[in-house]
Amino acid sequence: MTRYESAIDVDAIDAIDVHVHIEVDGHGHASLPDDLSAAAAKYFSTDGPNPDLDSIAAYYRERRMAAVVFTVDAETNLGHAPISSAEVAEGAARNNDVLIPFGSVDPRKASALDDARRLIEDHGVRGFKFHPTVQGFDPSDEAHFPLYGALEQAGVVALFHTGQTGIGAGLPGGRGFRLGLSNPMLLDPVAAQFPELQIIMAHPSVPWQDEALSVATHKHNTWIDLSGWSPKYFPEQLVRAANSYLKSRVLFGSDFPLLTPDRWRRDVEQTTLKPEVMPGILKANAARLLGLTASATPQTSRPTE
Repeated sequence: MTRYESAIDVDAIDAIDVHVHIEVDGHGHASLPDDLSAAAAKYFSTDGPNPDLDSIAAYYRERRMAAVVFTVDAETNLGHAPISSAEVAEGAARNNDVLIPFGSVDPRKASALDDARRLIEDHGVRGFKFHPTVQGFDPSDEAHFPLYGALEQAGVVALFHTGQTGIGAGLPGGRGFRLGLSNPMLLDPVAAQFPELQIIMAHPSVPWQDEALSVATHKHNTWIDLSGWSPKYFPEQLVRAANSYLKSRVLFGSDFPLLTPDRWRRDVEQTTLKPEVMPGILKANAARLLGLTASATPQTSRPTE
């Protein structure tokens, strides 16, 4: 077992993509059951192959980008074994010049807290990905607070899906998934109770964009990533915030492989995001959040405004 240590030289890269999914592991096991994979492919109009972790590393290396990689453990809600976060971390360690591993634990499992601690201590993950709708849990439920406390104590990041999701779209009853679990306002009590826990609210939070902006404005331990939507469809109020009062806490993310960083960077030219805020969005904000420096030495202090 190799514990992840970053070798990313921030000066040598052009961007940090904070939202990259590992959809298939080295054994050919997919992150989603077949019905959800087929429905997602139809919803997102994608039918190409899902690259494995080493191929993703090569893809980002060619583009002089770093990428945060993760899967989602939703075994309780899906009845489907997840891709191993330990293997994701191992793969990131092989490609530590471009990849940063986040773990995932199923909050509904009794082992979630112990699983998270092992991923941090033994494998060196730098954060955790949660998808309340797909995992079927209310992130504001105090039953999950011990888990958040462990993440806060370890100084790792918590990234939550927010807003609508294409996973389950078109299936009967949306496969039982509840969109309301991904309302960003449910993260407000988490940010309040754990003020040192850095929380990323992933995606434009449609239809709750104003709620996400409200939380981010009030709780400065929250961040917004711009993944999952072509920038030309970003809500106007999100662009306005990214250009001004939230510019230091907005992050570039693609949602690869569903949306590529190439398309994201091409389409962002069609927006009114200001050229002077783009270096922060593309790289500097994420480097600060993740404790990356030009020498790849992790910082011990918390991100500041």
